[in-house]
Amino acid sequence: MYQPKYNINNTILRNIGVVEAAREVIDHAPLLPYYEKEFQKDAMVRSVHHGTHIEGNELNLDQAEKVIEGQEIIARQRDIQEVINYRKVMEFIEVGSQKGEVRIDEEFIKKLHRMTVEKILVPEKCGEFRATQVVIKNSLTGEVTFRPPAAIAVPVQIQEFVDFINTTTSDDIHPVLKSGAVHYELVRIHPFVDGNGRVSRALSTFILFQEGYDIRKFFSLEEYFDNDAAEYYRALQSVGKNDGDLTEWLVYFTQGLAIELSKIKDKIEKISVDVKIKERQGGAPILLSDRQLKIIEYIQKTGYLQNSGFKQLFPMVSEDTVLNELKYLLKNGLIKKVGSTKAARYVRV
Repeated sequence: MYQPKYNINNTILRNIGVVEAAREVIDHAPLLPYYEKEFQKDAMVRSVHHGTHIEGNELNLDQAEKVIEGQEIIARQRDIQEVINYRKVMEFIEVGSQKGEVRIDEEFIKKLHRMTVEKILVPEKCGEFRATQVVIKNSLTGEVTFRPPAAIAVPVQIQEFVDFINTTTSDDIHPVLKSGAVHYELVRIHPFVDGNGRVSRALSTFILFQEGYDIRKFFSLEEYFDNDAAEYYRALQSVGKNDGDLTEWLVYFTQGLAIELSKIKDKIEKISVDVKIKERQGGAPILLSDRQLKIIEYIQKTGYLQNSGFKQLFPMVSEDTVLNELKYLLKNGLIKKVGSTKAARYVRV
């Protein structure tokens, strides 16, 4: 059975400490439903865009978001299809992680691959292990940077790989380290002719989700990898240069998750609803209408709302209707009114 080799050094410990602290804040932040959806949508868009861009996809973030939303754009068809496919992959692992115990086996990995390369590779190569030897070359120099195992060894190594996934628990290896090890090992085996990076990153994310580190599905490690692709590949290649030791790669991997979750934690601390408000409501969800959510968002961004701003915020809605929405927010302690004339301001509590 595959057994990753690494040392837990102070940097890895510090990174995991940051991850755990951020996870605690994010998981327990009493967010309005609007923000919950926005954070998840943002993470999905970033994951899909950066997860394909790092492989050479030429769409920018705005174009990728439009494709994800089903809008038509003018671009290379392969680029569009890659984004459509990876969105389906991310949705698949999200749903799969919510179904409880999903066993990761050879067929699960092949399914991820089929979804990743649908309409990109010929059908007989979708979800099928490679039958030929492949090498990884530097795109600039043509130098061979990595030589994966022979094709004949792939099925055996994949079986050892899935045995490791299914027999190790959080008592054996921290979920973040397990996710990092899974990411590297599938890249190393390189079981398919194309799409290995996307499948590895998706499976690594699924491991986090399955092990209780979904963290409300607010994060995107793909952005961290894509922001400095050269460093990403250097970190992966460090394992081979260190005789199979994953320590340097895991320092890089845990740092990425620590950075990403710290950013999200900072955003959440700025916009999360006061815990006291949630406590006053007995811990029940705060159910607001779309207009009420829009008012809260506007006040969050600008600092206040005045009567003179009603028309800008709701062009087709009467002033009396807006005032009724504000009354509900005032009653529930989400905002307060400063002043008593037409120039009065509505601000966050």
